[in-house]
Amino acid sequence: MDPLTQSFEERLQEIEVYLDLLEHLEQQVAIGPPKIGESSITTQQQKILYSSVYLQLYNLVEATITWCIDAVCSAATENGRWKPSDLAALVRREWIRSTARTHLELTAEHRLNSAVEVCEQLINALPLLRFSIERRSNIDDLVIQQIAERLGLQIQLSQEALRSVKQPVRDDKGPLALVKDLRNRLGHGSLSFSECGEGVTVIDLRDLKARTALYLREIIAGFRAYIEGYEYLDPARRP
Repeated sequence: MDPLTQSFEERLQEIEVYLDLLEHLEQQVAIGPPKIGESSITTQQQKILYSSVYLQLYNLVEATITWCIDAVCSAATENGRWKPSDLAALVRREWIRSTARTHLELTAEHRLNSAVEVCEQLINALPLLRFSIERRSNIDDLVIQQIAERLGLQIQLSQEALRSVKQPVRDDKGPLALVKDLRNRLGHGSLSFSECGEGVTVIDLRDLKARTALYLREIIAGFRAYIEGYEYLDPARRP
């Protein structure tokens, strides 16, 4: 199993284990108030436990995209094999953005230093050093598509994955958009954890998890093919 897939499956398994716990809890509720020791678990506590799944799923989404982006940067800088001129135009643009720090507010002196660093790298044809590609928070499927387009990566989703990620599951939102929205509302305090878990069942949460996982697995496969095909390089420089 490749590192990207392994990291994803390990993080997904954490959610699976948590859903198993919630399922046992839900089964216990059907026959009487569930207890931990002598204390009963209240309905409010159960809702709070359910709402935590949305945070775990968002964590999975953001972590997955971070791993994919980092894998591209690692491939481009591996063993000092490639130079900036070897990169595909869109990826070179991201390298410049990172190295020159064009997306940051800098003093005039710091901006000059960053520009000099880029120039020296290009003039001396130095091997690529470790760089990062700017990423955003508030990740959903639309943002993932934008990230892929910035790298020149054509994501080919199956009809099943496309349907899963676009079909509304709640509040007219697809799974990733819903997870992002609820995570933000919980984080900003506009929605309480008990309100978030209101009317939710483990079946609902498992469906949301399955839709999210199906989509992310295909995103990982797309990034893997992109890296293995050296698509981060100029076509003339690909092995």
